[in-house]
Amino acid sequence: MENTSTLADFLRSARARVSPQDVGLGVGSLTARRVPGLRRDEVAMLAGMSVDYYTRMEQGRIKHASDAVVNGLCKALRLNDTERSYLFSLFSPASGRPAPQKRATKVRPILRQMMDQMDNTAAFILGVGMDVLAMNELAKVLLRDFTTETGLARSLARWAFLDPEGHARYLDWDAAAADMAAILRRDSTSHPNDRELNELIGELTVKSDKFRQWWPQHRVYECASGTKHLMHPLVGELEIEYETFPVPEEPDQQMFLYTAKKGSPSEDALRILASWGAQAALTDATHSD
Repeated sequence: MENTSTLADFLRSARARVSPQDVGLGVGSLTARRVPGLRRDEVAMLAGMSVDYYTRMEQGRIKHASDAVVNGLCKALRLNDTERSYLFSLFSPASGRPAPQKRATKVRPILRQMMDQMDNTAAFILGVGMDVLAMNELAKVLLRDFTTETGLARSLARWAFLDPEGHARYLDWDAAAADMAAILRRDSTSHPNDRELNELIGELTVKSDKFRQWWPQHRVYECASGTKHLMHPLVGELEIEYETFPVPEEPDQQMFLYTAKKGSPSEDALRILASWGAQAALTDATHSD
């Protein structure tokens, strides 16, 4: 993946998403504007640099920049924390960001134990490429059991984009899938030479029209918390509240917790799924003895 091309594409995409009104600029006649979002001269002014310097940067002709310059761009383009980290990573390692590391795929036993002890909470750990590294029983029932899969089939993103079951599971599929594409974009910067990740991105680009549409937008996303609306074949619609936690000492791993508001129909549905999943696990264990 060519870093200078990625930087140029990201800057163009980012300024297209910022309207003059967002940054307090007078717009005059909106119909007279020839580009969506900000013009190059407006970004340069807001970032405190010359138009020529910014133009060369957007053309991929500048590969290194000081933290002060990058911070100016972040402010001008109204980037969030995840996008800021992404932009810094596109410049030289001298910007103070760690070099890419090999992906970590092993989950510590204590984390598996913690997830298994959670009541009415679906818990799973994702790695690079949204690779599902571990799940508790409720997560397996709520989504699917990725622990039986190998290779690219372990990716939650691949399931959501290419498997009809995954597509149907998300009632807000467009929003959820767009976020997944943005997560993969984030991962592609920290692991540009990861073979499986590049294979996944290539497959999604070829097979998914939506992914092919979203990938060039260069959105980056860091799941933190929010709400997802799922449709489960056993219990119907669920409104899920989720929280995400970084795994200590494993920068590539994140733990996701899916639960429901107390007293809600979705909490009752999760309790039913938890009971069903526990019974299925017990049956499987009995048959394996």
